[in-house]
Amino acid sequence: MARRSGTGVLLVLPYAVMAVVAFVDVAAGPGVGLLALVSLGPAFAGLVGGWRRTVTVGVVALLVGCGLGLYNGLFQERRGFAALASVVGVTIAGVVAAVMRQRRERELASVRSIAEVAQRVLLRPVPRSAGHLRAAVSYTSAVAEARIGGDLYEVVASPEGVRVIIGDVQGKGLEAVETAAAVLGAFREAAHDEPDLKGVGERVERAAERSLRGEKFVTALIAELSPERGAVLLNYGHPLPVLLRADGEVGFPEPPEYALPLGLGLLPGEGPQPHHVDFGPGDQLLLYTDGVTEARDRSGAFYPLHRRTHLLDHPDPETALALLRQDLMLHTGGPLLDDAAMLLLRYRD
Repeated sequence: MARRSGTGVLLVLPYAVMAVVAFVDVAAGPGVGLLALVSLGPAFAGLVGGWRRTVTVGVVALLVGCGLGLYNGLFQERRGFAALASVVGVTIAGVVAAVMRQRRERELASVRSIAEVAQRVLLRPVPRSAGHLRAAVSYTSAVAEARIGGDLYEVVASPEGVRVIIGDVQGKGLEAVETAAAVLGAFREAAHDEPDLKGVGERVERAAERSLRGEKFVTALIAELSPERGAVLLNYGHPLPVLLRADGEVGFPEPPEYALPLGLGLLPGEGPQPHHVDFGPGDQLLLYTDGVTEARDRSGAFYPLHRRTHLLDHPDPETALALLRQDLMLHTGGPLLDDAAMLLLRYRD
């Protein structure tokens, strides 16, 4: 809404400026001569709209300039014609600027459409129902225009149970997106092929090692959920999940030993060990990236996720996650400094 109102002001501004210049010139009398200021009209016209609009404003500026020149008797001297020449010059410059701006806007629109396609391939919508679970996801980019970033998530229904991953690639830009794609691709294949969760993690580790360069890394949490075994977790240096029991109890399941993130040169056997967490009817598991817990308000306070879990009591998982996201945005009072992904898994009663 604010952007639309700003654009509306810029559309009216050239005509308003020329009207003010003409009014002040006429009110001040023939001796002042503000003809040169009429060129502000076509100067502002190049900021928004197409080149045809800039030409139209330039023609109007010339007409206003001719009228003011006659009123002030400036055409008896060189400065009257020089002022009109400045109006023509500024109009030409405005037309060039408008053409270049429109070209950049078309290029940006093309990039955004490609990003949207990439998002559908990289971060596919999670199934609302997977096995014995209901799932919902929320992804908030730190950049309003961005569609994808370094956060990743996936839900796969496999013969061994529902397998999920959530992760955060260090860094931004295309390199982070490429790494996220490699990790997700490895997980999607391994989730169907590997008989145990440890094998899934090792496949993802190898993919991350091949993709990452320098000292980059990926924090990730891989989980397997089944009605018989509850939840089994593999934590690669990722924020602890939130476990919400059906009776209202809230916990943050910790692994027996903390492991390094993916990409930091883990040797065979050095990765995290799977640890079991009871997960039954009515329970919920919230997985998230550090963009959630490290979001700050204007005073610098972190988002208190442990005190906001009551927002997930809503019967519909998607609505519950939307309420939590809305509360997160209210806490920051502005754009996030880091991407924030949340994945909510609820055991269906």
